[in-house]
Amino acid sequence: MMQKKLVRSNLKKELKRLYRSMDFISNNFLNKANTIRGGFQTYFNIYQQLGMAWEFLGLQCKHWDGYKKIKNKKKVCKICGKIKDADNFYYLISKKGLKKIGKMLKSNSPKILNNKKEAEILNDTIEFHGALLNVNIYNSYKSNLLKGKHEINIAAERNVMLKERGIKCYIDNHAINIELANKRRKIGKERYSGFPWEIKRTKLRNLPVIFDFDEDYKLLGLSILQ
Repeated sequence: MMQKKLVRSNLKKELKRLYRSMDFISNNFLNKANTIRGGFQTYFNIYQQLGMAWEFLGLQCKHWDGYKKIKNKKKVCKICGKIKDADNFYYLISKKGLKKIGKMLKSNSPKILNNKKEAEILNDTIEFHGALLNVNIYNSYKSNLLKGKHEINIAAERNVMLKERGIKCYIDNHAINIELANKRRKIGKERYSGFPWEIKRTKLRNLPVIFDFDEDYKLLGLSILQ
């Protein structure tokens, strides 16, 4: 608790100093008619750089003091001045320890929207120490997959894809799918799918999969040996 109060206090001090610097540049160099053209551009660049510092300082703010109303019915944080619900173009994460970016999002509309673009809530990708992670979320929308045919309704979905060394893991609302690297598949060979009980016991020995289950034989997880 003391650490949070210290962070909050220091952030307020840094923001006040930043606001004073921005006001000084604005009042003394950007709002005077006798400022020479070359000097004006220099001070304009300084003001823009201070604005970027403001944006990064705002990433540390948790909006502890709430919001106040401004024009156009918008609300801004009383500490950092960020508009409520505005998108962040940058993320502030620690070098060590848990990294948290964004928040858990799901479909948020009961309507069937006109197209996929309109239905898109999030489609974001990050490469983290060599592993690629993509999250895309959509509301339900109309689609014409087969041109010339009637439109069909695509259900709302939340898809997560993780890619590491050519191996892809897909997680959606209804299934988990793992694709191994393409180099495992020989050219000209067909691709098949089946439940374990559909495959001959002698052939199962070629599939290095270990199932984790409980006393009632409910699936708890699985391991694929490489």
